[in-house]
Amino acid sequence: MDEGPPPGSVGARLLLTALLLAAFAAIFWARGVTAFGTERTAIFYVGVPAVLAVSVVLLARPRRPVGMTMAATTVGLALAGPLLSEGIVCLVMAAPLIYAVAALLAWGLGNRDQHPHRALATVPLLLVLMVEGLGGISFASREDVGTATAVVDASPAEVVAALAAEPDYAPYDALLLRAVPFPVPLGATGTGVAVGDVREIDFTPRRSLGIGAEPTARSMDLEVAESEVGDDGGRVLFDVTHDSTLARWLDLHAAEVSWRAVDGGTEVTWTLHYSRTFDPSWYFGPVQRYATGLAAEYLLETFAVPAEASAVTVAAQG
Repeated sequence: MDEGPPPGSVGARLLLTALLLAAFAAIFWARGVTAFGTERTAIFYVGVPAVLAVSVVLLARPRRPVGMTMAATTVGLALAGPLLSEGIVCLVMAAPLIYAVAALLAWGLGNRDQHPHRALATVPLLLVLMVEGLGGISFASREDVGTATAVVDASPAEVVAALAAEPDYAPYDALLLRAVPFPVPLGATGTGVAVGDVREIDFTPRRSLGIGAEPTARSMDLEVAESEVGDDGGRVLFDVTHDSTLARWLDLHAAEVSWRAVDGGTEVTWTLHYSRTFDPSWYFGPVQRYATGLAAEYLLETFAVPAEASAVTVAAQG
């Protein structure tokens, strides 16, 4: 006599089905939000994990809602690349936010019969978090900078010569830039630091996780908009005239470098001016500021190497 599958097996299947339904519900929400052009707002990055968490709690009704929601979130992120044609950088940068919101909602709505006050506090908080980015709403300024400063063992003239030459780009040293991974500059054409001088920089291609997606070329063009070069210091402002490299994550306006003679060398500062284009600000603001700060450090090191090498050569000849 066929007694059918054991109860535990049926429960596991139902739980798996609920997790998959929750993951696909979140992806369909993402598709809908994207169709309205709000994929960079909080309604996407807070709404997607919220839909996922609510779906898990209501469909699966697990005894450990946070654990089950984390599992469903992992499934959803794994499916997001192929189904939403997202790149690795976007998924990795957004993953901590998505996991945090999903865990918060699962904790607030799970076991709501025993802890009704959690749900009452969680729902209004969710609505506040989701509004940022809609209709231009932002809780913080979108204009920001990433900066890096260091003393280079070279004279101001040697620093200027390095800035005016075509750079030799090296792999990233910063762990975040290597681990994500961020696009790496492959080479640049153009020389000079006079107003009107240009740079054309090629980067590693974008590789979407979408099914059948082909690598897409990425590049950035800059033009010297302001230039002040003196014996003891100076400043050069490069305006970004074309950007297919960072435009998916932020709006980079300009790269500014200033330098001045100090005891022991030349103090050099790189500043990247950009506008934040993703919400919520409390998450993407610090993340983008930190990442652009690392990029500024990379630029500083890139041009410091030839300047210091030139200083060593001059010293050896003297």
